Amino acid sequence: MHAVDASLRRLRTDYIDLYQIHRWDYEVPIEETLEALNDLIRSGKVLYMGASSMFAWEFSEALHLCERHGWTGFVSMQNHYNLAYREEEREMLPLCRHHGIAVLPWSPLARGLLAGTRRNGDAGLTPRARTDEYSRRLYYEPHDFEVAKRAAEIARARGEEPAQIAMAWLLAQPAVTAPVLGATRLDHVEEAVAALNIVLDPGEMQRLEELYRPHPVLGHEGPR
Repeated sequence: MHAVDASLRRLRTDYIDLYQIHRWDYEVPIEETLEALNDLIRSGKVLYMGASSMFAWEFSEALHLCERHGWTGFVSMQNHYNLAYREEEREMLPLCRHHGIAVLPWSPLARGLLAGTRRNGDAGLTPRARTDEYSRRLYYEPHDFEVAKRAAEIARARGEEPAQIAMAWLLAQPAVTAPVLGATRLDHVEEAVAALNIVLDPGEMQRLEELYRPHPVLGHEGPR
């Protein structure tokens, strides 16, 4: 409650449109978290609440508890999903589609891998690529680079940027509402907006997807 009040003061607003919890808290009973979120909504300080990366069974349990207690439920899931990491397609995305939950993927460009800034065997092309140890725990398998290479090939053939192809693929997925984009330059934003007008044909979609290999579950623990 104090954190939301402090946020409202900093934002200079009376309410927060969407307030999202960050990861599953294994130290606190989920009922306490859900009831606190419901109290925030009933108070008018928060309009809607969302969740972030967790196992599908955990999210299902949270949705069930909200319904059982008559609490306001989640409207969004901010999860780890991109062309190089698609494990969410197994359970989380079908669950969100079933319940009408908006999917807001984080790391839509795989921390720069799908934009072409990561290269296997060297330090990378940008300061972030050279210093981002967390990305090495997520995307540095050989098949990840093959996926990024395929996106770059299709981008060259179309006269687009690799990041735009990766974003266009993500936006074409039926569960996705809006990816959470990290931008450090204006052209990053411009490229992302331009991706809204890119429609990949079935052959391009197949070529982008066919190189994917299963991963262990990644991203629930967050950067450390």
